[in-house]
Amino acid sequence: MEHDHADPDSAGQLHHIELYAADFDAAVGFWEWFLGELGYELKNDWADGRSWKNNPTYIVLVSADTDDHPFDRTAPGLNHLAFHAASRERVDALTEAVRDREDATVLYEDRHPFAGGYYALYCEGPEGVKLEVVAPE
Repeated sequence: MEHDHADPDSAGQLHHIELYAADFDAAVGFWEWFLGELGYELKNDWADGRSWKNNPTYIVLVSADTDDHPFDRTAPGLNHLAFHAASRERVDALTEAVRDREDATVLYEDRHPFAGGYYALYCEGPEGVKLEVVAPE
């Protein structure tokens, strides 16, 4: 796996995120699809992990050593990840695609697409990680 150094032009922006999955095979199918829809491309692939890159930011998915502590977005720690969308139409297309998937769920259907007060998709992927895709104004 290659190592990345900081890009000084991206100072203060997110460099990378690393996620651990109890069921790596199930999780990788979702993340590969979801991140691909957002313009990420495969960066690295190894026995217990995979990563995808979009400009200077990359996301890593690794097989967890244990499933003793399932993810709980309502507990202290990470609640969700939010991504930029190119358009409202992109948010709508992703929403419909999530509805068709068995490994993800659209959240807040009764308030969609304005659940947070702005146009966005809120969904939950495998392992309970909440994801948001925010449309431009």
